[in-house]
Amino acid sequence: MAKQERAQKTREGLLRSAATQFDRDGYNGASLARISEAAQISMGALTFHFSTKADLADAVEEAGRAMVLDAVERIGARHPPSLGLAMELTLELTRLLQEQEVVRAAARLTRERPGRPEWSSAWLPELRRILNRLDKEGGLPATAPPDLMTALASCLVDGMDAALRRSGASPVARVDAVGELTRLWRLVLAGLRQDGDLAGLP
Repeated sequence: MAKQERAQKTREGLLRSAATQFDRDGYNGASLARISEAAQISMGALTFHFSTKADLADAVEEAGRAMVLDAVERIGARHPPSLGLAMELTLELTRLLQEQEVVRAAARLTRERPGRPEWSSAWLPELRRILNRLDKEGGLPATAPPDLMTALASCLVDGMDAALRRSGASPVARVDAVGELTRLWRLVLAGLRQDGDLAGLP
């Protein structure tokens, strides 16, 4: 194995181990020693790649953010904007939170480390864009302005993040957040349909 390939494999192993630790224990609860031990990589190798815990946390945040941005770009490229598209974005974000430790860790780290960009900054602007354009095209009822719908969608995603954290780290015990969010959206849609027959509703 080439030296560069070994270094990349070591870095990836450290990021996986760190994501697990940060997701479970938070920034303050995680330690470089435990991350090194779990990854079965020496402290010397760890500090060669990441000199401090903050550097390692930065890398985990960046990896989680990149995964989210990829999903946002993929979904946002679809046309035309609709409430169904906004729903799809929130469901994909929730799926990432449910299935990807690095995304959950990134979301937690941005809450626990002052001065870091909020996790929602990776996806909230696109959600707002979709809903604003939908509103301009008459796809939202007057009782559901885009700012209110953006706040609702953000609260739903944050609520699923909290539900996943409460249910614990075990995939078996973890709540089906995607299924739960789908049911919540059905309730929202049922209420919106009472306000009018709008083409923007899925």
